[in-house]
Amino acid sequence: MPVPDVDLTPDRILLTDRVAVVTGAAQGIGAATAVALATFGADVAICDMQGEKLPAVVAAIEATGRRCLSAELDVRDAEAVDAFLGDTHAQLGAIDILVNNAGGGFWADFGSVSAKGEQTLIAENFGTVTNCIRHGVERMNDGASIVNVTSVEAYHAAPGFAVYSAMKAAVQQFTQTMALELGGRGIRVNAIAPDQTPTPGDQGLAEDSGALIPGLEPTPLRRHGAPEECAAVICFLASDMASFVTGSTIPVDGGTIAASAWKVRTDGTFGM
Repeated sequence: MPVPDVDLTPDRILLTDRVAVVTGAAQGIGAATAVALATFGADVAICDMQGEKLPAVVAAIEATGRRCLSAELDVRDAEAVDAFLGDTHAQLGAIDILVNNAGGGFWADFGSVSAKGEQTLIAENFGTVTNCIRHGVERMNDGASIVNVTSVEAYHAAPGFAVYSAMKAAVQQFTQTMALELGGRGIRVNAIAPDQTPTPGDQGLAEDSGALIPGLEPTPLRRHGAPEECAAVICFLASDMASFVTGSTIPVDGGTIAASAWKVRTDGTFGM
């Protein structure tokens, strides 16, 4: 494959007339990403199990002047995913950007997680990604971009989230393998690993798990993140600005992974 001519001009970040798909797009990172992709010029297909929240996101996308297709569906359902991506291809065109954002979990010691609960976590956090890539790649343009949303829990122990974190690690590894397998078509596959980005989908998990410790800052940047900050990195990875980036996972975590065991106290000092 020849090396392209690269002109570093502002329009390389634009996604004009590209077709994007975002799963789990009714709220949080998914909704922010869908609107951001449209703002940068893409037509966007969105889906979520929470169908009642999709109209607001559709309206925000259409307010940018771009087209939007929406569907209420569970991306754990392979047949439903196949149908949705088929509709996207038929109505909007071949897919240029696929953002696998859908996922979720609950806090419980592994010994309290039933076999059914385990399978639910696997399907919700890994099967959703494989379903969309399996049925999406055949409908994608060469040179397209896939961005998976994993988590910093892929990189360290996560008591009470054993299966969830294992699946996020699986997504990180799967991202690398897909980058190799799809590289022949110029399809780039990357991921982001958020942390400390409060969204409606995980509201209450920190409190339930007891992870909040008084006197400590949430991140080395001394603040929480916003869904739009994750969307910004996804837009970069989807754009021509990231034309030679594949198989990578970018932490969007305010420095959590870099800090490792180190914590920042509210007085500015460090401890372990």
